[in-house]
Amino acid sequence: MIAYLSGGMEYASDGGKGWREEIQKWLKENLSHDVFNPVVETERFLSEKYPGIDFRELKRTSPEKFKEIISQIVGRDLEAVSFCDYVICLWDEGAEKGAGTQGEITLAKFLNKPVFIVTKFNFSRIPSWIIGCADEIFENFESLKNFLLKKFKFAYASNASGN
Repeated sequence: MIAYLSGGMEYASDGGKGWREEIQKWLKENLSHDVFNPVVETERFLSEKYPGIDFRELKRTSPEKFKEIISQIVGRDLEAVSFCDYVICLWDEGAEKGAGTQGEITLAKFLNKPVFIVTKFNFSRIPSWIIGCADEIFENFESLKNFLLKKFKFAYASNASGN
């Protein structure tokens, strides 16, 4: 199983790294699930294809170059959504201000991939479109983890024992 980790990056205080690292580790240790982490994959892509470039600065200094690079990143991320089994989305201020998260979970919904949203926002603050893309909405990661354990633990235990 592969989870796609969707959420703010451009407007997130830590670029969206912290929560992704934590849930990635938990998914591997508790369910043996892999992840597509767009923060890690974007860093890898930029260091391989554009070493030494200040990617975010390009948005201000070289809009055409920025557009060329971000188009490649968007395409890669959307392709990754298509091969993942489910999406975990952190809906917070960073996601709310950006645009990629909306696109990722919309595509997941279109492809019938389960979308699990974690948010501290009051339900009335979540955009209707986001609610419409969600299969489940959780108030915190502990609730999500309990849900995932119930949903996937049996399948993992059966696979691990060779059944």
